[in-house]
Amino acid sequence: MSDSQIQPQLRYGDLREWMREAERLGELRTVLGASWQEEIGLAADVVIPVDEGPAVVFDEVPGCPKGFRVLINVFAGKRRNMTLGFPEHLTKQELSQAFFEHYLKKQRNIAPRIVDNGPVFENILTGEDIDVTRFPAPVWHVHDGGRYIGTGCFSVTMDPDERWINAGCYRAMIHDRKSVSLLFVVGKHADIHRQKYFSRGDRMPVVLVVGGDPLFFFAAGTEIPYGVCEFDVVGGMRGKPVELVRGKVTGLPFPANAEIALEGFLDANIRKREGPFGEWTGHYAGGSTAQSVLDIHAVYHRNDPIILGVPPLGGGSDEMARYRAVMRSAMLKQELAAAGVPDVTQVWCHEVGASRMLHGIAIKQRYPGHAKQAGVLAASCGSTVYGCKFVIVVDDDVDVSNLEELMWAMSTRCDPATSIDILRRMRTTPADPRLTPEQRAVRDYTNSRAVIDATRPFEWMDKFPKVNAPSPEVARKAQEKFGYLLR
Repeated sequence: MSDSQIQPQLRYGDLREWMREAERLGELRTVLGASWQEEIGLAADVVIPVDEGPAVVFDEVPGCPKGFRVLINVFAGKRRNMTLGFPEHLTKQELSQAFFEHYLKKQRNIAPRIVDNGPVFENILTGEDIDVTRFPAPVWHVHDGGRYIGTGCFSVTMDPDERWINAGCYRAMIHDRKSVSLLFVVGKHADIHRQKYFSRGDRMPVVLVVGGDPLFFFAAGTEIPYGVCEFDVVGGMRGKPVELVRGKVTGLPFPANAEIALEGFLDANIRKREGPFGEWTGHYAGGSTAQSVLDIHAVYHRNDPIILGVPPLGGGSDEMARYRAVMRSAMLKQELAAAGVPDVTQVWCHEVGASRMLHGIAIKQRYPGHAKQAGVLAASCGSTVYGCKFVIVVDDDVDVSNLEELMWAMSTRCDPATSIDILRRMRTTPADPRLTPEQRAVRDYTNSRAVIDATRPFEWMDKFPKVNAPSPEVARKAQEKFGYLLR
């Protein structure tokens, strides 16, 4: 059955149903009594780097109410496919292609439905009852500047002019009972909203959701175009409107089945030091900076609430890199097609570069300059422009999701003097450890990136030496006859 014939089936509606599905797959473990000060972070260091590592829920966290939980490592093992509604047998490349075929190529956004009530309102805390330090928010890394309640989270904001709703992923560090800092990266959608509110002297209303349906988090963490609401996107993925409730203080909408939501305001005059934090680049590159603070006016949570924890680890593949690789690769393939690049057969945004820094593009060459066209556009598309450093374009006989194959093609088919182009002053991230102190001082968040043509030169492709690897047919025959030797 081809990817286009596979129909996705999302067997869960919220985080708790997702956990039941993970348990059915035999991939959910429970740990009792781990401390938020150190041990939850240590456990994350063990399970998250392993591609087949289990999901882990932490309960009975010392110093926190019984039933207040933390869940980590959602997007690994068989759960990766289950979370997006596809069969277990699909490889990560096939999963990305299926995501492209069913959620992007056939994309239809469905507006949400506002309801009066939902599980998130089982507990409503205001005034002196507010105390976010009661939640088991961990110190994820040894040198973090504080407890991070927001990693698998998203912030709901509204454009004050156009009135459209954005849901975006921005980390949140606890300061005290009633305040957390939010790192709204410059130029991101929430930051644009913030600038509009502050420029007119207004406070900015925000709802921070720190646990819920993983699809909301995934959509909020990818490059949805400006002006498009992530709730509409998730509705399209589910084939029906998602149910939202309105905050009782700001009126902002958020998922009715959310686990925990913090509602309040940002004030232009109130900033606190945030960080450092062990970032997705694998470094403490961003340091500690003054950031906007959410003054919390209400806390909503379900009974026995669950924090969704997605801490970045760096130094290789982690959970954040894995889910973004699947989704961003599909998005980049769509963007290249929309830009008029023909015959892009495969795309992979590599986990080792946190799905942002290293991208492989496979093409079936049609004309001189085809590889350059694909590479330059891939380095500057909406889904990849932020933080990209290397784009490698190869022929369609290379599996770009296989890092060894990608490096082999680059090593054997690329001539450094003639096959590499450098793009300068491209948009990067404050988390980039290669930014100079001088750049940071003036907030010059730009970098250079290499576009590497590792295809056989079009003009003499027919004269390029043949490879000695077996064809797919021969490889399949070899496996059928002698595959038993590896079992």
